[in-house]
Amino acid sequence: MLGLVGASLVPLFAVANTKTQSHIACTSVADQPGESSAQAWLAHSRLAGHCYAFQARAVTIDALGVRTLALSHRIRDGVRQQVVQHLDGPSVSIERRSIVGYIPRFTSDADSGLASPDAWAQHIASYYDISFQEDARVAGRDAVQLRFVPHDQQRYQHAWWVDKETGLLLKHVMSDTQERVLETFQITQLHSPELYDGSVNDAISTERGSYPWQVAWLPDGFVDQPQEPGRSASNQRVYSDGLAAFSLFVNAVEDPTLREGVHRLGVSTAAVSIVSAGERRWQVVGIGELPPDMLQRIVQSVHIEP
Repeated sequence: MLGLVGASLVPLFAVANTKTQSHIACTSVADQPGESSAQAWLAHSRLAGHCYAFQARAVTIDALGVRTLALSHRIRDGVRQQVVQHLDGPSVSIERRSIVGYIPRFTSDADSGLASPDAWAQHIASYYDISFQEDARVAGRDAVQLRFVPHDQQRYQHAWWVDKETGLLLKHVMSDTQERVLETFQITQLHSPELYDGSVNDAISTERGSYPWQVAWLPDGFVDQPQEPGRSASNQRVYSDGLAAFSLFVNAVEDPTLREGVHRLGVSTAAVSIVSAGERRWQVVGIGELPPDMLQRIVQSVHIEP
């Protein structure tokens, strides 16, 4: 899922080892894209998702069933507060605060870690055919539908429905290579979207940590992502092609707790590999919304430094 829920939030997108200062002038998000193109709406939606405060009700439908959610997105002094409450079953509330922190970034300039939403959209277009339809409708709101069909068999298909008035994501459907729907996320009620009056700023480091392991193979277009601000871990890395994402976890273990192979976790796939390096054994786990054979190939390519 995108937005507040799940792949959650689309990861930071960067390739440079640097520290950058950036800001979004949210007043620039008020108007619809001047040109009617899929990439223009894609970039517009990414900005809107960071600049609008709103309350919403939503549903998710996947192999685990149907769940209803209450979503809240607030902005104060450039700091975003995102809360997701599960309304079915046990009471679960997830809160996340960030100073931006989740604007996708991509750049081919090794001296700059900053990338515009346009550059991010262009990167996605390098690996997906993007088409759009203007006369869609979701939750009683006029919308634009964006469809992402991958150029290869290394990733899933996606479809977005973007609100014409605000640019907010109203619906997301993910399908496998046979066009079977794997997951649907849809806002059913959008309450009082309000554009933030100001700029959202952040200073973020895209420096890579030191890892005792390396990945020898990745699907085309997937980039190692910087860690979230305030978090540091040498056993986890996140990779994204700008639309899809997966995580790798590598831990030294005496007795592996997981069975090798591919496992289904609802809409996600988990692939497990056990690697011996020197006198130690390592458990490699990959989790993400990728075809199972791709995720298994990734974890099996992990090389542990002696």
